Amino acid sequence: MAGLRGLCNWRIFPLLFFYNDGMRYETVNNLKLPKIGFGTWKIGGESQADPSSDPASLQALCSALELGYTHFDTAEVYANGHTEELLGTAIREVGVSRESLFITSKVSPEHLKFDQVLHSCENSLDRLGMDYIDLYLIHWPKVGMDLKESFRALNQLVRQGKVRHLGVSNFKLRHLKEAVAQSETALLTNQVPYSVPERTYQTNGVLEYCQQNDILLTAYSPVKRRNIKSNPVLKKIAAKRGLTSQQVALAWLVSQERVITIPMSTNPQHQKENLQAGEIVLSSEEMEQLG
Repeated sequence: MAGLRGLCNWRIFPLLFFYNDGMRYETVNNLKLPKIGFGTWKIGGESQADPSSDPASLQALCSALELGYTHFDTAEVYANGHTEELLGTAIREVGVSRESLFITSKVSPEHLKFDQVLHSCENSLDRLGMDYIDLYLIHWPKVGMDLKESFRALNQLVRQGKVRHLGVSNFKLRHLKEAVAQSETALLTNQVPYSVPERTYQTNGVLEYCQQNDILLTAYSPVKRRNIKSNPVLKKIAAKRGLTSQQVALAWLVSQERVITIPMSTNPQHQKENLQAGEIVLSSEEMEQLG
């Protein structure tokens, strides 16, 4: 990673400034998290590392840090661990204090046995260059998984101070309830696809369960659907408010109780617009129009 040093010079991004003063937050179990975080899927590659994308990926992370994003979501499977490496490098390059950030990573469904969970976490810590992960998730449920065994390892990581909070991702209601029962500490989140056009985890009862039990629903892929830009209701509200359709779509999410979201963009201007969406309050009428 030495060859990438120096790419985070602020002069590369003249339009950037720390912008999150008006950000709204969710407070749960004495933890305060911004409504808008930063996802890192496709940073540094997809299922495998793509070193050719490293300069652009690192610049995207650095601009997000300089704008004032504080919650970064990654996973061991992203670019086969390379995304975690790039995130750690960007944080050190920009010089943001570790304590001011909230870092989420995930263990893959292939590594859910006791020893595998411990090993995966150690590897993520090494790649990030950190002593602890703020939030550690089971990335996907797996047929035949033993959640009791998985959480025995996850709970141990919390007791050891290597992980501060636990959560899951892509869990439907039955598995979510089981995870809550197995976690020694309050389960912090279920990270799922949720957006204006994608309502699966609203209709299957997961959103309501999270809201009733002080569990955050972290919405991923919040603006990636093609019909976000063409959605007539989004376009109408956006035009009236002087916003983009993507900002309205994000504002719809973060206007909901116990919902946060992690959009991703490599474009500094779009990163800025996404962050600003954390300040936008939609009216009850606008929320009703969006359904």
